[in-house]
Amino acid sequence: MNQLQNFSKGFIKENPVFTLFLGLCPTLGVTTSAFNGLGMGLATTFVLLMSNIVVSLVKSFIPDKVRIPSFIVIIASFVTIVELTMQAYLPSLFDQLGLFIPLIVVNCLVLGRAEAFASKNNFLSSAIDGLGMGLGFAFALTLLGGVREVFGSGSIFGFKFIEGDGMLIFVLAPGAFIALGYLIVLIKKLQKA
Repeated sequence: MNQLQNFSKGFIKENPVFTLFLGLCPTLGVTTSAFNGLGMGLATTFVLLMSNIVVSLVKSFIPDKVRIPSFIVIIASFVTIVELTMQAYLPSLFDQLGLFIPLIVVNCLVLGRAEAFASKNNFLSSAIDGLGMGLGFAFALTLLGGVREVFGSGSIFGFKFIEGDGMLIFVLAPGAFIALGYLIVLIKKLQKA
């Protein structure tokens, strides 16, 4: 597979949220706004990219019996870097995302890519895969957060463009399921076209 196809598959063809249905806990939990979705998506992208790179470099040194625990330690190290950096430089986003940041460690997307791809491929392919899947995840979270923010509060990235209140249901948990369902239908129709 050429590198461009490897990079682009995370956006539509194998999008973690809309096609593979991975990482739905943070997807539904933090996407009350486009900014929250983008923040969580970029945090996950960094962890996915860096863990894929490290796993691809150290895979031959890790015994099979401790492969998964080793991957989790690698992932947890990068999650800690993201968490401390976000807490120091983006405290409002850190407060919004809360517990979902440490949960990146057990996000099945990150661990799945480390196990299924990075542990079997070279450095460059693993980096491109991590970046592509991560940006696809960030795209999905930002899109879902944007849809919920537009319908829920009449704004996008905090910029209000509709007077009054939006539809409260989109700000609440059921709105995440409704918006995600419609976006999945839209993505499936686009894939068939």
